[in-house]
Order: sequence, then C-alpha cells, then structure tokens
Amino acid sequence: MKIISYNVNGIRAALKKDFIPWLKATDADVVCFQETKAQPEQIDDSIFKEIGYEYCYWFSAEKKGYSSVGIISKIKPNHVEYGTGIPSMDKEGRNLRADFDTFSVMSLYLPSGTNDARLDFKLNYMDEFKTYIENLLQEKPNLVISGDYNICHEPIDIHDPVRLKRVSGFLPVEREWLTAFMEIGLIDSFRLLNPEKEQYSWWSYRGNARARNKGWRLDYHLVSEALHNHIERALILDEAVHSDHCPVLLQLK
Repeated sequence: MKIISYNVNGIRAALKKDFIPWLKATDADVVCFQETKAQPEQIDDSIFKEIGYEYCYWFSAEKKGYSSVGIISKIKPNHVEYGTGIPSMDKEGRNLRADFDTFSVMSLYLPSGTNDARLDFKLNYMDEFKTYIENLLQEKPNLVISGDYNICHEPIDIHDPVRLKRVSGFLPVEREWLTAFMEIGLIDSFRLLNPEKEQYSWWSYRGNARARNKGWRLDYHLVSEALHNHIERALILDEAVHSDHCPVLLQLK
C-alpha cells in the first residue's frame, strides 16, 4: 500500500505543471492533498479517474480559494469522514479521512501561524486536534495522519535552526506540541527509517531557497504504533516541482 501526501498549493495550478503524468508514474494507491484552494465543483474528477483513481473526495473551506484538502484512491473506502465535527476546524476544510478494511488515512492541513491571531488559532487547533485524535485512536487504531503539519520537529528538520527558532513553524511551543502529539501513539515514519537524513519538503519562493536547499520539513506521515511493523518505506520526493512543497511517500506492507 503506497500513500502519497502532497501540499499542492492550488490543485488547479498544479494540473498545469504536468502533474498528471507525474502522478501516473508514481503509481500510489492513495493520495492525500492539502491546500487544494478549490471547491469540489471546481475540480474535474475525470482527470484522476482516467489514471485509475476512481474514488475522489474533497473537503473545502467555506472561504473560496483557501485551504482545503482531498483524498483520491484506487481502492474504494468503506467510509469517508468529512472534517472532525469541530466547527472552528471544519470551516477551513483541513481534515478528511478515508477508512479502508485494515487501516484509515487522514489528509491533514494544519494552520500556519503567520501573525499573532493566526498563531493563537493554530495553537488552539493543535490542542483540540490532539484530543480528537486521542479519542479517534480508540476507534481507529490503524491510523495514518498524512499532511502538512506546518511544524519542523527537530533542528535536523530545518536549514537554520538557530536563526529561525523564533519563527512560527519552529517555535518551542509548536515543537513541544508535536512531541506530545506523537507520544499519544504516533510514529514519524520518515525519521524512523531515516534517523540522520537532512531533507526538506518546503522551500520559500523567495531568495532562490529551493535551489540553495534552504528548506523546512513540514510534511509528515505519522503512523499509529499499531502499524509500526508495517512501515516499509518513507521518502521525501523532492524531485517533484509542482508546488513550493514536495510530496512525501509512505509504503506499508
């Protein structure tokens, strides 16, 4: 089972950058999208169905052109859960879950803290989301939470940990939350298999950051401990250039 997570920074924009040939060649079973910036009626599912993704699901923000997540799959889910039931989260279209026979996968787009108000919103979101997932794990123990967490966990995950320690995305409070979040029973699959690898999944469009590899690792597949022995591969696919992020891959056996 191959799962890809990709913050596409606008799915309609990505589709204009040879995205479909890349997606077909990658041949994932399930793909989680973040920041699609589109309403369901603005996305042509037939484009994905033509390359084998018969099942397409989109959960959009109330505000048009903002946030929003999606899941496409070659396998029919038994159930799809739109949102979390927490209004402050769901109005921004940040959580979508598909339940299959032996596991569940969630596409998550955690907020960024671009200013004081948004940082407060992010911190509240993180607290409520942690409680939500603690409860969900009781019901769905085989859970993969794939997406853009907008947090670098450790110094190895960011190109300049000293200078950026006061910037949202690498604040102590955010990093501590991610540690506590994983302690409820989640594994950073990439770091499990690549304990010393310095590789990033997001680069600013400014200052030629990607060419200079001045990046941040913001995108994760967090896997529940019940699936620990099934983690086979975890890769960052930084050759893909459809977005300011690149996709991350998880393979479960």
